[in-house]
This record gives sequence, C-alpha cells and structure tokens, in this order.
Amino acid sequence: MSKTSKKKEPVILVTNDDGINAPGIRALVEAVKGLGKVVVVAPDKPQSGMGHAITIGQLLRLQKSNVFEGVEAYSCSGTPVDCVKIAVDKILHRKPDLCVSGVNHGANHSINVIYSGTMSAALEASIESIPSIGFSLLDLSIDADFSAAGKYARVIVQKLLSGKSLDKHLCLNVNIPAVQEKLIKGIKICRQAYAKYEEEFDERKDPHGKKYYWLTGEFVNFDKGKDTDVWALKNNYVSVVPVQFDLTNYKLKQQLETKWKF
Repeated sequence: MSKTSKKKEPVILVTNDDGINAPGIRALVEAVKGLGKVVVVAPDKPQSGMGHAITIGQLLRLQKSNVFEGVEAYSCSGTPVDCVKIAVDKILHRKPDLCVSGVNHGANHSINVIYSGTMSAALEASIESIPSIGFSLLDLSIDADFSAAGKYARVIVQKLLSGKSLDKHLCLNVNIPAVQEKLIKGIKICRQAYAKYEEEFDERKDPHGKKYYWLTGEFVNFDKGKDTDVWALKNNYVSVVPVQFDLTNYKLKQQLETKWKF
C-alpha cells in the first residue's frame, strides 16, 4: 500500500464529567490508546449532574496537562459540554472522528441520561455530527475497578471505528455492571428503561440554626421489560442504548395534528 493510499489515523477526543484527575478517565484513555490519535479535554473539577449546561457570561480557561503520559491533554474550567465545544474550535481545529466520554463513576442508565454530564458531552458531539459514546460504571467509589469497563470500552470503540457509519448523529449510552469481569455475560443492545428516583429533600439546620436541604431519594424501576438497560445491568450484561438529542414525541405529534383544530 502506498503512503498516499494509507488510511488516516482517526482522532479520538476523550472527555468526562468527573474531572481530568478521575480514575475513570484514565481507564478510558488506556482503553482507546493505539486506536487513533488520542486528545483529552476534560473539566478541571468534578461536574457531575451538570447535564447539558454551558458557560455563558463567565470566562473559560484551558490548561495543558501532563496527567496522561504520551497523550495530549488539557483541563478546562467549564462544563463537559464546554470541553467538547472548545476542543473542536481551539485545540483540534477540526471535528474528531470519535468522541468518548467517561468512564463515569456511577450509573447513567434510564432517566440518569437526562442529568448526566458524561452523556451530555457525548450528545453535544452527536449534535455536531461526531460519532460519540458515553461510558459509565455502576460503582461510585473512587477506588472502583475499571478493568472490565476498559475492556468493553475498547471492544465497542473498535467495533464503531471498523464499520461504516450507521448514523451521522450516532450516540451510544454504555453502562457496565460493577461485577468481576468473569461474571459479565456479554453486551446487550437495549432501550432506556422507565425508571427514576423517588426524591425528597432532607431538611436540616446549620450551626447558626438556618435551614438547608439535602437531596435524597431511592431509585425505582417501573419498567418490567427484559429489553431495557436496567434489566441488562441487573443480569450482568453491558447495556448499550442508542440515544438522540431530538426530544420530539412523534406519536403525540400525530395525535395532536389529528385531534387539535385551530
């Protein structure tokens, strides 16, 4: 094969919402090393639960980082979505071939996808026609074992890079159960479960006697289907849910067009 016909090395943008120093992003960088030119742009501090927030009216700062040996990396003072935007405009000066986000410390299955900074970064890439994947491990601890997450992240990234693009806005939400690698049964393509937190605010008082509130809640699965991400994870499968940023309810749209007359 001549040099001119040699396939170009793909550019892989890595980000997250737990911050550039989180163990999960280190695991993801290691997982995708060798699959392309890896560039990291991640928040300089934890940004969990930020959803699709962007920074407006405040400055953003970028700082070159040496956190990952042999990998070009930057920390950003903004949100996960800011990281994707600024990476494209000021660091890569082009769209990457793939954006991967995570590995998140904790689940992003079911309704969590709405609040997740991890998945919002992936969806931001998807909006810009950059194929993207968000990875999450169902373990919140700082010393979580990311070995299985890294293995399956590499398998899924390789699968995506080796095939023809299925959708210009492709975005996958991947969750990995927090069990030993040998107990994971495989990968399942799923739909998002209808499950959410039954929440309440715990009312307390500070040392000055003033009230403050702490959000608490219990995760409840209302979906009994066996094709959901919650079911797959409970049964020790890696769940893969294709997600999209178009929130239109097309079924309801048709009903309104038929029944509502103005």
